[in-house]
This record gives sequence, C-alpha cells and structure tokens, in this order.
Amino acid sequence: QVQLVESGGGSVQAGGSLRLSCAASTRTFSRYAMGWFRQAPGKEREFVAAISWGGGSTSYADSVKGRFTVSRDNAKRTVYLQMNSLRPEDTAIYYCAARLEVVVRTVASWDYWGQGTQVTVSS
Repeated sequence: QVQLVESGGGSVQAGGSLRLSCAASTRTFSRYAMGWFRQAPGKEREFVAAISWGGGSTSYADSVKGRFTVSRDNAKRTVYLQMNSLRPEDTAIYYCAARLEVVVRTVASWDYWGQGTQVTVSS
C-alpha cells in the first residue's frame, strides 16, 4: 500500500505561481510512475502531468504545457508540480497518483491516490 500526501495548494491571483508537493510513504518510490490530476467542481477528474519512475520521461495535458513542470526527487520520495502563469480555469482540487507501470493518462489506470489539495486562482 502506498500513501500519498499532497501539499502546497492555496489561493493565488491569475498570473501567479504555486508549487505542489506529494510525499510518498513507500521505500520503493523510485519504482513508481507518478502523476498529477485535477478535478474542478462539476467536472470529471482529468490528467494534468506525469513523470516516469526515473524522471526521464514526462507528459503534459495540452492545457498546461509550457506553464506547468513535473519533477521528482526519489531520495526524498517526493514529486512536484510547479505551476506558473496560473489561470482561473486552473482552479481545482489537485491529486497526485502512483502506478508501477508506464505513464498513462487514463484516470482509472492509476493505483494509488492522495487526498488532494485545493488550488484557487482568482482573476
């Protein structure tokens, strides 16, 4: 069982930045691909970004490409999401997720989830 705890959410004005962190409990963290997803009120959970187990491969949703950066520190068992140039439409609860296989964008394919952290962007 892998426990994931997100932090770093908050309220920011449009154009601002936030960095989310997700700490994992497992000692085998380096074996897991890690992903970030978000869910806005009344909408389905959607893929945001993901990074392979070694950090050599990343993937982004078109809506965040060029503004968000996913990274990881396997020694600290932590994955990050740096969010720049935030927009009101980025407002959502952000979740991190883990899976042992390769990075995929399908929500249902991820095995472990955190509780989420709220990000609110005002105009």
